[in-house]
Amino acid sequence: MDNTNIETNYNEGISHPGIVSKISKDSVEIAILGNVHCDACNAKSACGVSETETKIVEVPNIDNSFEINQQVEIVMQNSLGLKAVFYGYVLPFILLFVVLFVSSIYLKEWQAGLLALFVLLPYYSILYFNEKTLKKTFSISVLK
Repeated sequence: MDNTNIETNYNEGISHPGIVSKISKDSVEIAILGNVHCDACNAKSACGVSETETKIVEVPNIDNSFEINQQVEIVMQNSLGLKAVFYGYVLPFILLFVVLFVSSIYLKEWQAGLLALFVLLPYYSILYFNEKTLKKTFSISVLK
């Protein structure tokens, strides 16, 4: 990864300090610690890192240059956060609402409600089984 790409990602994204907690052949797990600066950040409601003390983020181990307990900084583009919120919350809500509205025309109210809830099972299953594709889409840059 060249410096130009890192600078672009850093300037356009949300960054958090972290510590390398686990290294495997294909990936590196980075523990993101709670940050005192999160309270003043404008993006804290979309970020989710400020809600708990420690989160684990898995990134590809491209160059095998990481060490356990190494301090790094992870950077994610702002647009990826919005995309994640859309796939995780907005689209399922729209799907639930549309199925509830359409099925309530043909079914009893309780049946329409159950059908609307059960529609979320295949939706989240599709997201789960497309994990590799989503990992490529939601890439995170690591700065040493």
